[in-house]
Amino acid sequence: MDAKEALKELKGGRFRPIYVLYGKDRFRLQQFIEALTEAMFTAEERELGIVKFDTAETSIEEAVLEAETLPFFVQRKLIVIRDAAVLASGAKENSKVEHKPEKLLQYMEYPSETSVIVFAVHAEKLDERRKLVKTLKDRNSLVAFPELDAAQLKQWMIKRAAEQNRTMTAEAAELLLVRAGAGMQQLAQEVDKLCLHAGSGGSIDVEQASLLTAATVEEDVFALVDAIAELRIDRAIRLYRELLIRREEPIKIAALIARQLRIMLQIKELEQHHYSPQQMAGQLGLHPYAVKLAADKSRKFQTVRLGKLLASLAELDYQMKTGAIDKTLGLELYLLSLGMEKGA
Repeated sequence: MDAKEALKELKGGRFRPIYVLYGKDRFRLQQFIEALTEAMFTAEERELGIVKFDTAETSIEEAVLEAETLPFFVQRKLIVIRDAAVLASGAKENSKVEHKPEKLLQYMEYPSETSVIVFAVHAEKLDERRKLVKTLKDRNSLVAFPELDAAQLKQWMIKRAAEQNRTMTAEAAELLLVRAGAGMQQLAQEVDKLCLHAGSGGSIDVEQASLLTAATVEEDVFALVDAIAELRIDRAIRLYRELLIRREEPIKIAALIARQLRIMLQIKELEQHHYSPQQMAGQLGLHPYAVKLAADKSRKFQTVRLGKLLASLAELDYQMKTGAIDKTLGLELYLLSLGMEKGA
């Protein structure tokens, strides 16, 4: 079931007996639980109406027994089960706890009208080979929360600002993505901060976003890598010195440059095997937006040059760590040496 469809049902006061929430986007997953909580209870009822379990510590049949027990002093009961052992793909059975999924299957035949069970599965996929997962899927109880891509994240930020009676430009949302990353929790905090500054009816443009959010080390390293690609050594040196003023360690800066170059090299290799951006993200363990940024930058480099840069950085790292060369001066000399290249 689509998350939007599930939320629409909640707003209409309709609750399913069981929800299985899963996916890599924990922020939206948790927001759904909060929306369900608000729809089911008043603020005074929450403490009595919510019961929490973890399948790493408690058997699933205990949660079922709780669902079958009538609630006290409230009309309904919400049972939230954090699960990594019963439904997740690749889940390993916890040796300390023995689960009996058949108990939940039996419960599903005649679920309590006063209880709602929510599984919060922090995994990208469910194990669809299991009878329990198949049955839950047939009953339309599964709600997926995959990570949003860059366009969806920007749209989400603009909508979040609009809900607070503020207008955010696409350029401002793009800058927040670069500076705060693709984590929705951090993005939400940044959007809310900008909304607070703009005031009701205000607007948030890229200039405001730039002034009120801090540039990250990774953002400056991205710009430094761009300068290296374009052989703009004067800009690379200026960015490096700005990082030093912010007390960033030269060894850390070199490591971040190497990491970015390595990702770009891996992307080039995966592109040769016709991997999609989504597949590359899974292969590299990165958010699709980070892959998109790196892929755009990788086109400025030839594969051979990336390999040579990584090899020379590895040698520089060794020299800095062994004291063969001064760390601060060593990286600057390395950047200056790149200016001697005749071309990419």
